[in-house]
Amino acid sequence: MSSATQTNHPQMAMMAGDFPRRYATVTIAAGEVLAAGSVLGEVTASEEFKLSAAAAEDGSEKPSVVLWEAVDASEGTVGAEVQLTGDLRAAALTLGEGHTVGSVRKALRPLSLFVHD
Repeated sequence: MSSATQTNHPQMAMMAGDFPRRYATVTIAAGEVLAAGSVLGEVTASEEFKLSAAAAEDGSEKPSVVLWEAVDASEGTVGAEVQLTGDLRAAALTLGEGHTVGSVRKALRPLSLFVHD
């Protein structure tokens, strides 16, 4: 009888709670190099996603999804998996300039992304 093995995935550190998780593939804007757990906003004109910065004025200032996998878009846009709904650990998130756990928690809650301490 074979024994089972468990593989630890870095994304598991982001998970908290049991609210249903849903994912989608989005386009990451060129020039972005992002860690899993990065809080992203959508650029209105291009419909591409980048790290949400509170002072941005292109639509990406509004956090809307959380990156599920690390990506390197330094050579151009790339597709990447993002989390659309579910429970997340605050400590596992990467926040853009000007955002706090509180501001991100408030922005993501209506989208069914729940940030826990």
